[in-house]
Amino acid sequence: MTYPWLDAPAAQIADTARTLLGWTVSAGGVTVRLTEVEAYAGTGEDPASHAHRGPTPRNRVMFGPAGHVYVYFVFGMHWCANIVCGRDGEAAAVLLRAGEVVDGVEIARERRPRAADRELARGPARLVTALGLGRDANGTSAIDGSGPLLLTPPASPVDPARIAAGPRVGVAAAHDLPWRFWLADEPSVSVYRRHTPRRRPAPGGTRRPESAVPGNP
Repeated sequence: MTYPWLDAPAAQIADTARTLLGWTVSAGGVTVRLTEVEAYAGTGEDPASHAHRGPTPRNRVMFGPAGHVYVYFVFGMHWCANIVCGRDGEAAAVLLRAGEVVDGVEIARERRPRAADRELARGPARLVTALGLGRDANGTSAIDGSGPLLLTPPASPVDPARIAAGPRVGVAAAHDLPWRFWLADEPSVSVYRRHTPRRRPAPGGTRRPESAVPGNP
């Protein structure tokens, strides 16, 4: 299976992210319709991207091929999933930020037993939990059915008038870049929260933002 966005350059990642709204992702007996995504480019102009400084063992999946899954661990407790985009060697990815469970609701409820239905996949970690995804999905295809996650287009494209855009959630750098896209009036869309730097002691007893410490993006 091939889709036009698979051949789009990394520089067009914002357009690709918009394209994926309304698509469904299926894994572990659960299907989620994507209502919110975020774009990340590894072209050297997006310091919030894991690939901003070039390839590493952790982010090498982001450099292609497009249509594969990039999974990473965050805060020492949660998995998040992305769809790799861009031409081979050009790093870019779309974070699967939130969606509506449209099939396998009972299974999703078992995986998130204390969540209301609108909260089952409302947020990137919740979405991955509802789908039952983990590290084994990293580097697998989301297009050809060979991996645990399958990405499928909607019967008809989303009306562009329904798509809203704004700053990404919780990023420490480039936080005002309007690369979060969502479907307006969807209850499964997550709540926007701007990144608040954690503070750590500095020499002399004063405290400074973690984002000011050399080596952080």
